Amino acid sequence: MKVVGLITEYNPFHNGHFYHIKEARKETGADYCVVVMSGNYVQRGAPSFLDKYTRTQMALACGADLVLELPVSFASSSAEYFSMGAVSLLNGIGVVDSLCFGSECGSISLLEEASKILETEPPLFKTKLNEALKEGRTFPQARMEALLPFMPDKDASFLVSPNNILGMEYIKAIHTLQSPIIPSTIKRVSAGYHKEALNEGKDSVISSATAIRKALKEGIGLSALMQHVPSEAYPFLKDSYEKTWPVTEDDFSLLLQYKLMTENNKSLTKYLDVTPDLANRIAGLNRPGMTFLEAAKEMKSRQWTMTRINRSLLHIVLNITEDSMKLYKAEGYAQYARILGIRKSSSPLLRAMAKKSKLPLITKVGGTADKLEETAQKMLKEDLFAAALYNEVIYNKFGILPKSEYKQGIILQE
Repeated sequence: MKVVGLITEYNPFHNGHFYHIKEARKETGADYCVVVMSGNYVQRGAPSFLDKYTRTQMALACGADLVLELPVSFASSSAEYFSMGAVSLLNGIGVVDSLCFGSECGSISLLEEASKILETEPPLFKTKLNEALKEGRTFPQARMEALLPFMPDKDASFLVSPNNILGMEYIKAIHTLQSPIIPSTIKRVSAGYHKEALNEGKDSVISSATAIRKALKEGIGLSALMQHVPSEAYPFLKDSYEKTWPVTEDDFSLLLQYKLMTENNKSLTKYLDVTPDLANRIAGLNRPGMTFLEAAKEMKSRQWTMTRINRSLLHIVLNITEDSMKLYKAEGYAQYARILGIRKSSSPLLRAMAKKSKLPLITKVGGTADKLEETAQKMLKEDLFAAALYNEVIYNKFGILPKSEYKQGIILQE
């Protein structure tokens, strides 16, 4: 049995993701495809546009065999923690042979070369990084400048392309965890990660998730997206539209205002990604009626990217702390593997996981927490709180209350 792992958000699932699953199987010769997917919050510091169960259904309908949830503390975190959480989960279930990810460069050797520098952090790298940070560069810009002396023949864009950055971190995580998983990459086709305009064509086309979300926010209408989403996935998108999605940052505005009323510049520093300087700026956000995105834009500066600010604000809302992440890091990152969905034909994969997994496998939340170790219980409670908050937002927006995590079983799909 050969198994390939994918690390995803599917926010929403589109033709590019469909292509990735097919090519990953072909590239690795895998019999099964295991997906680690962000839950109801994503890495750019925002609630997921679509709920995790709709995205799970879309993934299973388009070739994934099993979908695992990436715990919220990793899903909403920096590229390093996002990658360590996801790779530790794939490694922990004991059946994954390879990890296949998309990249702008399409070269595993180039990404290996760069990741080795990030992993070892030679003295010159550290010096250049600190110099750039002191000059007010954002962390991604500073890291690019620190890497350039080691890869002088490479275009700087190689070092700042979003999927290349994640690819480097995935490889670094595999090395750090001493995992036997073999990394491979597929060159992204057609749409750039951050491209905001839909691609056009006669038949199915690949547009970025960013462009699809933007088009929907601008009122394009769901039917206009049919050529951008696999036909197998579109019915799930349609059935849950304006029932459980779309959800945006500004739907969490009142929750953010409430949280900030209970905090001060000192107490804010306990949250993940909130430095003392950032805490001072956050504490100064006192305009009544300010939305989540307005708050983030007001705090934008040369020093912090918008994504970093969004993550900080989201961690405050979700009560994700620096101490929690330190604990998870010390304990090996992922503490369990929660199954969101599986294809019925993939039961041999589940049986293999049951035999080989070093992590507890969760199929039902009810009755599970008491059986987990203390650190795993803490991580699961964070996930359950974050999911309950997301469900409340859905209810207040659409008048439909999703099943609680205690009543929601895994999705079984033909």
